[in-house]
Amino acid sequence: MTDSSHGTPDEGRIHTERTTAQLDGEFVVFVIGMRLNRLWKVHKWLPVAAAMPRMLRELDADPESGLLHHESLFGWRLLVSVQYWDSFEELRAYARDLDREHVPAWASYNESSAGTGDVGIFHETYVVEGDDYESLYSDMPQFGLGAAGRLRWADDEAETAGKRLGVADDDLLVGDDGRVGQRDR
Repeated sequence: MTDSSHGTPDEGRIHTERTTAQLDGEFVVFVIGMRLNRLWKVHKWLPVAAAMPRMLRELDADPESGLLHHESLFGWRLLVSVQYWDSFEELRAYARDLDREHVPAWASYNESSAGTGDVGIFHETYVVEGDDYESLYSDMPQFGLGAAGRLRWADDEAETAGKRLGVADDDLLVGDDGRVGQRDR
């Protein structure tokens, strides 16, 4: 774990204990992706698909960009990047910087594909205040919020989703032994 009482984790290690993410202050979750609406129109969607890895490489090379971490997810017809940012201001600054990869990619999409129905794009932006989030990881390497911030043990006051969100009387329903029922303390 990365909290002070447990030391520093090996980032590739599978953490077999129950852990939760901890981030200090406000942060932003940005979900951006594309949908291949017409698979046969490779010349329309391939340039869009190639733009995201270029942007992520550019951001990864700039530790001052404000990007904390990102995960790439792939599904049938769908490519998604889940990104964790220090602030909306830093995300917006990157998105609007004429000298970075995003603006040319945006202009290229609008010129060649917007309004055709060949390839869809989307994004969702969530500004997360203080402790208005919760997460749980079990038998996982650092992932998502846990990789953007720090991992800590999911026990005591962080044992359940409700407790992590401030519901004090949210007892654990399924114990570590797999038995269902509230555990006596």
